Amino acid sequence: MDGGAFGAGKAGGAFDPHAFIRQPHTLLRLVSSLFSIVVFGSIVNEGYVNRPDETQEHCIFNRNRNACNYGITVGVLAFLSCLLYLALDAYFPQISSVKDRKKAVLSDIGVSAFWAFLWFVGFCFLTNQWQASKEEDNPLNEGADAARAAITFSFFSIFTWDYMDPSQDSGMPYAPYTNEEDATDAVGTYQQPPPADAFDTETQGYQTQNY
Repeated sequence: MDGGAFGAGKAGGAFDPHAFIRQPHTLLRLVSSLFSIVVFGSIVNEGYVNRPDETQEHCIFNRNRNACNYGITVGVLAFLSCLLYLALDAYFPQISSVKDRKKAVLSDIGVSAFWAFLWFVGFCFLTNQWQASKEEDNPLNEGADAARAAITFSFFSIFTWDYMDPSQDSGMPYAPYTNEEDATDAVGTYQQPPPADAFDTETQGYQTQNY
């Protein structure tokens, strides 16, 4: 792998916050963090209800505390992961080592796939427990909107964590970079075809013999 791989040829450039915010990869992380806040915030604030004849609150998802704990845990950790990789994206242009850049890209791919899977499991889990909830456990239908919001944004998070190939956007910090010298060498190795008059000259030098 040459020194321009993974954008190593552009390492050390000045950090431009405006360009960084406008990058699709950055916007996707911000959206993912917002969805995470909606999921765990909805469950923490309105995800625990109780019947009128009891004082202890239970998870709104079929009174299964594991469902609420899963949604809160995944939401908080996903939010922290977004912040971590936003910081990595901002620092990435300063990394000059191709090997370190490759590790950062591969870890981003792995983490994105991991969180997409966890959000898929969370969506299925919360949906199943919400459908299994009994009306008598929540006769006033409290927190129903919060439960639906948690399920909906868990579903959306599956796609926001789906890894997007940054090489398709030249402005991305991970975009491949080709050195001008390499391009010049490639052009220099191209052989121009011989001129057409060369064939005419050879034809004129050939004498036809009569038998």
